[in-house]
Formats: sequence, structure tokens, C-alpha cells
Amino acid sequence: MSRRTKRPARPAVPTSCPCGLPASYAECCGRYHSGAAAAPTAEALMRSRFSAFAVQDEPYLLRTWHPDTRPAGIDFDPGMHWTRLEILATADGSAFHTTGTVTFRAHYTHGGEAGSLHEQSRFSRVDGAWVYLDAVFTE
Repeated sequence: MSRRTKRPARPAVPTSCPCGLPASYAECCGRYHSGAAAAPTAEALMRSRFSAFAVQDEPYLLRTWHPDTRPAGIDFDPGMHWTRLEILATADGSAFHTTGTVTFRAHYTHGGEAGSLHEQSRFSRVDGAWVYLDAVFTE
């Protein structure tokens, strides 16, 4: 009999969407996470990826990561809780573009301490779908 390490439990599926839009999780980012729909813009993908970090949806994060920069896996920190997303700016990233950028501030708590991550993420299309390419941390 082999020993298996127990993975920490994923957070409960939220009622409201973690991305901050005024919709339920199921109607907003949850439909992207389940594969029922694809994010139509770079901003929608950014929001859905933030929500995926909030609910620890590793398969979705890996599926929406550019194959050239995708890690083998994601090691979620059990003390990290993503709490709020602010979209600060977008450039391109619509249905008419092949690339786009989204500048945002992601708020979190870690070990009871509040913090934020300020980043400009680059997105591109692979086989017609938006994927996360890479980022520049700005603060």
C-alpha cells in the first residue's frame, strides 16, 4: 500500500464572482472555468484567471497559459487569499486583435496581512483562444 500526501482542500465555490463584475460566479468566470465558454477578450481572460487563482482551479490556469511559458504545475499557497481585482488599463485584446495587455492590481491577504500585486500582463491568441503569455511586475 502506498502513502499519498493529502492536498489542501480547495476553497468553496463562491456565489459572487471573485473578478469583481456584478454577476454570479457561474454566470461570469465559472462558465470559462468549466469550459462552457471561452473568454472573448484579453480582459475577460485576465478576470477569469484571477478568479481561477481565487478558487485554485489549476487545470484552467494551465489550459489558459501560453505553451511557451506554461509551468508544469501550480503550487498554491494555502495562506494566500485573493480578495479583489482592479483593472487599471487595457490595450488591444478585443475580438479584432491577436495580442493585448491588461494592467491590474490584485489584492490579497496572506497570513492575515493585506497586500497587492501590480502587474501588466501580456496575452495572445493560440488556435483562436486567448492565453496568458507573461507579465511585468510594476510595483
